[in-house]
Amino acid sequence: PIIHLYPTCYTCTMIKLLQRGGCSALCKFSKAATGGISSKAVRRTTGYVSRGLCTENSGEDEEENPMNAEREAMEFDVVIVGGGPAGLSAAIEIMKSPLAQNEEITVCVVEKGAEIGAHILSGNVFDPIALDELIPDWKEKEAPLETEVKKDKFYFLHGNSAIPTPVPPSLQNHGNYIISLGNLSQWLAQQAEELGVEIYPGFAASELLLDDETGAVVGVATRDVGIGKDGNPKSTFERGIELRAKQTLLAEGARGSLSEEAIEMFDLRKDADEQTYGIGLKEIWEIPEEKADPGLVMHTVGWPTPRDTYSGSFLYHMEPNLVLCGYVVGLDYENPQITPYQEFQKWKTHPKVREQLEGGRCISYGARVINEGGYQSIPKLTFPGGALLGCSAGFVNIARIKGSHCAIKSGMEAGKAALEFLESDKKEEIGVEMTKYQELMENSWVFKELYEVRNIHPAFKKFGFYGFMLYSALETFILKGRGWWTFSSHGKDAAQTKPLSSYEPIEYEKPDGELTFDLLSNLQRSGTYHDDDQPSHLVVKDHLDHVN
Repeated sequence: PIIHLYPTCYTCTMIKLLQRGGCSALCKFSKAATGGISSKAVRRTTGYVSRGLCTENSGEDEEENPMNAEREAMEFDVVIVGGGPAGLSAAIEIMKSPLAQNEEITVCVVEKGAEIGAHILSGNVFDPIALDELIPDWKEKEAPLETEVKKDKFYFLHGNSAIPTPVPPSLQNHGNYIISLGNLSQWLAQQAEELGVEIYPGFAASELLLDDETGAVVGVATRDVGIGKDGNPKSTFERGIELRAKQTLLAEGARGSLSEEAIEMFDLRKDADEQTYGIGLKEIWEIPEEKADPGLVMHTVGWPTPRDTYSGSFLYHMEPNLVLCGYVVGLDYENPQITPYQEFQKWKTHPKVREQLEGGRCISYGARVINEGGYQSIPKLTFPGGALLGCSAGFVNIARIKGSHCAIKSGMEAGKAALEFLESDKKEEIGVEMTKYQELMENSWVFKELYEVRNIHPAFKKFGFYGFMLYSALETFILKGRGWWTFSSHGKDAAQTKPLSSYEPIEYEKPDGELTFDLLSNLQRSGTYHDDDQPSHLVVKDHLDHVN
């Protein structure tokens, strides 16, 4: 019930591809697909380069050397990489415009998950401020925002004690909702498709396409499929497809591969601090209905993680009887003996947390990287032919533990900038930079919100745990970002790690299989699947061979 509310339709996807690109496109996508999505409209058919293995006229040279075969191409006005809140909001903003209603505007969203929402870590306290702007009648359209926050609690954990403390303004959630972000993404996809957006789940964008003359981004290519563990093509091999666009919007989430490539390629971080990260680990529990308290939001700091490590927890009660709990550890921790997953499991054994979960059962698990750099780490947002959206740009308010509302707003502003470009006399030029998007974001409430809390996260390293707690109270209750100073981040997280020999091993208790679990058991709840014969997606870069 948490993930799969939005049905996919393989048949509709195949019909769409058949009408768009003929037998070649149908064959290529059907062999690669791991899921489909329904579509209400099929726009125009584009010309294709028919030299892939699936075409009827494949030459002998391509069959002998299939990984060098020319890829087929599909043309769009805008291609969006990532089917999360940011990417879908950009698509909706473009397609609901009068321009899209009166002219043939084509927008494509490509999503690596087998279905929209599959790679969204569900369980979220959601601020609807941006959704109110994007789709004002979202209640009438039955957006999956059902559990309104009723009460907030904040505890400092010390040993077996849980000391209640005033809830910081940044963690006061009046008017917010406890939701499944995966379900919201699926609902946004429905709204987008009704407007004519083409959505292709199950296809990972793996390469930026660059113009030979200008070096500008002109689209993306999906990854090749059917490659064995040894890196050689199997009998099921298919070349990826080029998705060419006048503007390419990268909404992959934190540390998206293409986003990081664009940041490096166009030196987008030259005037910003290094991005820093945390890892968020989360479980969804089903508990007895008599223990459920829908609308309760609880946060903790302190135990069990050492106080020189940035960490904290969240626990939300969602209708009808679900508990969404998780633990975040900053990846700049110095002690290499710390295992964030084990810290999460240990946290659940605290009496204040245990009482919320006992008698229930864990039904889902997931983990993801979280941007923690904040305002100082926002890179330049645009580059020739495209832009960074949502968590790809780092729009996360770590003091609120929220980023979805910022992601939606960034998608809206990127959509507005794309519309301005498509209405201009430059719409046929290659590599136009949508500078309007940077301007819109800098003047939006997103930048204002992130600026107000810019010093909270770096204050941890500057003042230590107790100094950080005092400074955070000063900043959130009184200053609200009005200080003239701005703390810089500490640089790359990995540079903070100290030698293993400097620390004693940490003995974590063996999991009991009821409240705490080993990692492999939880991975079975994550929905993660990999082919035994696929290449490793974790690769040591050539210049780091010495770490092997």
